[in-house]
Amino acid sequence: MNTLERPLHDYAAAVCEHTAVRRGVPLPLGTHESAGGVNFALVSHYATRVRLELFDQSQDAAPARVIDLDPAYNRTGDVWHVWVEGIRHGQLYAYRVDGPYQPSEGHRFNFNKLLLDPFATAIAPLPDWDFAPALGYDLSAPERDLVCSKVDDAGAMPKCVITHEHFHWHDDQPLRHLWSKTVIYETHVRGFTVHPSSGVEHPGTYRGLMEKIPYLKELGVTAVELMPVHEFNEHQVPGTNPQTGKPLRNYWGYDPVTFFAPKASYSSAGGVGQQTLEFKEMVRALHQAGIEVILDVVFNHTAEGNELGPTLCFRGIDNAIFYMLDSDKRHYKNYAGTGNTINANHPVVRDHILSALRYWVLEMHVDGFRFDLAAILGRDSAGNLLSNPPLIERIADDPILSGTKLIAEAWDAAGAYEVGSFFQRGWAEWNGRYRDDVRRFWRGDDGMLGSFASRICGSADIYAKTNKCPECNINFVTCHDGFTLNDLVSYRNKHNEANGESSRDGINDNLSENYGVEGETENAEIESIRKRQIKNFLLTQLISRGVPMLLGGDEFRRTQGGNNNAYCQDNETSWIDWRYLEQHQEIHRFTRQMIAFRREHPVLSKEQFYTDAEISWFNPQLGLPMWADPKERQFACLIREDEHNALYLMFNASSESVDFSVPPAPDGAHWRIAVDTCKAAPQDSFAAGEEPLLDHAQTYSAGPRSSIIFVTRRTRT
Repeated sequence: MNTLERPLHDYAAAVCEHTAVRRGVPLPLGTHESAGGVNFALVSHYATRVRLELFDQSQDAAPARVIDLDPAYNRTGDVWHVWVEGIRHGQLYAYRVDGPYQPSEGHRFNFNKLLLDPFATAIAPLPDWDFAPALGYDLSAPERDLVCSKVDDAGAMPKCVITHEHFHWHDDQPLRHLWSKTVIYETHVRGFTVHPSSGVEHPGTYRGLMEKIPYLKELGVTAVELMPVHEFNEHQVPGTNPQTGKPLRNYWGYDPVTFFAPKASYSSAGGVGQQTLEFKEMVRALHQAGIEVILDVVFNHTAEGNELGPTLCFRGIDNAIFYMLDSDKRHYKNYAGTGNTINANHPVVRDHILSALRYWVLEMHVDGFRFDLAAILGRDSAGNLLSNPPLIERIADDPILSGTKLIAEAWDAAGAYEVGSFFQRGWAEWNGRYRDDVRRFWRGDDGMLGSFASRICGSADIYAKTNKCPECNINFVTCHDGFTLNDLVSYRNKHNEANGESSRDGINDNLSENYGVEGETENAEIESIRKRQIKNFLLTQLISRGVPMLLGGDEFRRTQGGNNNAYCQDNETSWIDWRYLEQHQEIHRFTRQMIAFRREHPVLSKEQFYTDAEISWFNPQLGLPMWADPKERQFACLIREDEHNALYLMFNASSESVDFSVPPAPDGAHWRIAVDTCKAAPQDSFAAGEEPLLDHAQTYSAGPRSSIIFVTRRTRT
């Protein structure tokens, strides 16, 4: 018997949902546009009730629309989901999630707290976001917190923004610079251009950074490493500056509230989704200039703090899964030193972090990540360090992420220190040993000759034992955390009084020196030593095998006035003052020429350790260095570039001049003077092809605390 074909539109009308609010689907998580609406999906294992609230304005306390999800209808496994018709980009939303409030069991559900979507790709900011209304109650907390916790905090919470707007990337593609060609410039999006001296039209923003791209390109760096751009609350830090009376601010941003949303206040165009588009514009413009974008990401803790902290997102959705809890589960393990630690190797959390990383690569086109306190990512839920951490391995082997630059800060705040042993494949590491040994050598400490030589050769003593090569080694002398390069040679002690902690914060052993006066001075002799030492540090980084990372502003002597922990100084202490560029043109020129020198001599950045055929070592008399003598502070090395050309490097960390015997140049060539840090500009460094010939003297005098580089210049075949 034949049946008549039923018209599709009639059939669909009979069996399909046609309501404005539908069941939805569990994947993808977060928000997803489909069929004229948006699907919302949220994971919570222990929740008993979930409510989606839609808002018209960020400061609204009352939602424009409320949608309660039915646990029997809008739930698949642990995913709560709903589809809503007519939702468009720019819509504000948030959740309420209910469940057991049992701190001793790790559960902290509170239906009075409005919650951010962990997958939100933008957060609409509040002018003065105060965490106090979001404080949750706790059985170990004072009575006042029990009252505070029952207050609805919707008016004091920012809202999530739907941002599924197509962006025209044109022909943008990942740059994939080789590690051997990479020079990293660490900076802060706001601090880079917010100072009035920056001269940009959009100070302190992604667009302001775009305006400085010609400067970065001329300097010669190939990647910018941006301090955290994940949304955070700059008003989080309590207290005031005791010197000015002004409120302290969370300037650095190492306290994320979500992992997908770029910081709204860094947008010049607005914070209701515009921040996502402007960030993409910045990435596209940097790529057009040949500059990669590396993000400093914080997946080790969040802004929710300890058991007395605010309930903003993860704590109110699945506290027992997302965080590492102590044996008394009302308390948090604190391997990050900030009150809580993310349970990164739980399958749900691991997938969340991987999704965030893929989002920044696929949707935002970033080129890599520097993982803050990355050793935490190798701990299990009990805090034990794993021999084969699944998250770290997944990131390295992920088909999307494996082509990006992955950089670990291979330690944490609880004693784990894995420099040289942080997973064998795919990961580079900040080399803290490089920083310390280079500082000690140039300060003139005893017994540093061998360690310094190893550092400039790529630190084989650290990395070869785990079959890593120099490209796994990020060489830095300064970074955001600690003294700037200028302050490293201007202050013997930290000066953090403005942080309001009586200078108890920040590390005490900075391996620094002031050369006679603490801080700024008009003493010409001291200034000459400081300038020479700055050049020595810059030269050392840029001739070392491995990947150099410069701190933004060091190239023209930016100072923080001796503050080595300026995390809360959103002011001229931390901002880059571009007037120093004019004041310290000599250092800027030297930096630019040393970056060019590294590029001109690829032997310095090869992705292998030196062989005996490539490098030879000498004392000033052309004998073997006395590596074991703790008082030795001078040595030289001959680096063979090819059969026709070589470099001869001399290092003198003593306070006296030293005469170095000059070896014959290879293949009958003649030595030329490329760099001498003891000389004033323009004789301190020369561009390729302009190096003056060395006369026929048999010795060369290396001034106190100086570095010298000779080159040969014969046609390479």
